[in-house]
Amino acid sequence: MKRSIGVDYGTKRVGLAISDSLGMVATPLTVLERRSAVDDIVKLVQDRDVGTIVVGLPTGLDGTEGQSARDARNLGDELKRQTGVEVVFRDERFTSRMAENALLESGMRRRDRRNTVDKVAASIILQDYLDSQT
Repeated sequence: MKRSIGVDYGTKRVGLAISDSLGMVATPLTVLERRSAVDDIVKLVQDRDVGTIVVGLPTGLDGTEGQSARDARNLGDELKRQTGVEVVFRDERFTSRMAENALLESGMRRRDRRNTVDKVAASIILQDYLDSQT
């Protein structure tokens, strides 16, 4: 079975997570700079035998899509064009807050949280998708 990648696309950084080969568990992977994200993700898709890219879609509390959601959709479209891999969009409301709270509860220092929260948010997005597939 092919793996899936979760993407938390932000204004400065892009968090990534990857599934296990059975498609059951999402694991935080890395945080990329936004400007190099497409190239880095394309390489990761090729290196890790990825079959699905799950992009978090930042929507408002009422479900409306703003500029951030359009940017995430553009990223997904570009990744599909360059990889040929299926791209799925998932609602990501509150994932960064959930990730931040989990890291706070673990006792992680502020500096370390800042460098970790995006990939943990990506794993929450990806795990939500994986859970919906079973």
